[in-house]
Amino acid sequence: MKKTAILIPARYASTRLPGKPLIQLDGVPMIKRVYDACVASKIPTYVLTDDDRIADKFDPEHVLLDSAKYENGTERCAGAIKNAMFDKYDQFINVQGDMPDVTVALIQQVLWHLKNYSVTTIFTDMPEDKQNDPNSVKMVRGGDQALWFGRGMTGYGDWHLGVYGYNRNSLELYSGLEVTQEEQVEKLEQLRWLKNGWQIGCLSVQYNGVEINSPEDVEEWHSKHFQ
Repeated sequence: MKKTAILIPARYASTRLPGKPLIQLDGVPMIKRVYDACVASKIPTYVLTDDDRIADKFDPEHVLLDSAKYENGTERCAGAIKNAMFDKYDQFINVQGDMPDVTVALIQQVLWHLKNYSVTTIFTDMPEDKQNDPNSVKMVRGGDQALWFGRGMTGYGDWHLGVYGYNRNSLELYSGLEVTQEEQVEKLEQLRWLKNGWQIGCLSVQYNGVEINSPEDVEEWHSKHFQ
C-alpha cells in the first residue's frame, strides 16, 4: 500500500493578507484549523513554513521550518520532500493553508483520484458572488482533466479549490519545469504543469466552505459559521 502524507504550505508574508496563516477564526489561528481538519483524516500531516511564529503552534515532529525562497506552495512542497523525514512517503496531498473548511471527505476524494493521475485536484460549482473575484480561481475542464486555470475568466469555469494530490515523481520534478509567462501573469502554480505538457486530473466535489484571501473572506467565514 502506498504511504501518503499531507503537506500544508504556510508562508507568513502573504501579499494579499500579511500574516494570513495566523489570522484568528473564532479565536483559533487559521493554520491550526487547517491542520486539525487534516489530522482528522488519520493521514500523517506536516506544516511547511518559513516563520517561527507559525512553527511554534505545532509539535516539532510535524513542522518543517525552511527559510528558502519559494515561488509558490507547490515549490515549497517539492523542496520539503528532499528532507529525509519524507523518504518513506510515496504520494502527497497538498492542502493550502487558506482552506479552514477542508474536510476529511475532500482529502479522501483527492486521494482516490490520485490513482488515475500523477497530479490531481478538485473543483466545485462557482458561487455567483465569486465569479468576479480574482482571488477565486476558475478552472476550465474536459471530462476529468483540467484544461486551464485563471483568475479573470469572469462568469466562466468551475471554482478550483486549493487541494492537490501528487505522486512523488511528479512533485520531485516540479521545480525543474519551465516557469512560463502564463504562470507569472496569472500567479497560479498549477499552470506550470499544464504548460509543460502534464495532465492534471480534476474531480467534482461538494463544498460550502470559504477560502481565506481577504478581510472580507474572514467576515464571510464568521458569518457562515455563526449565523
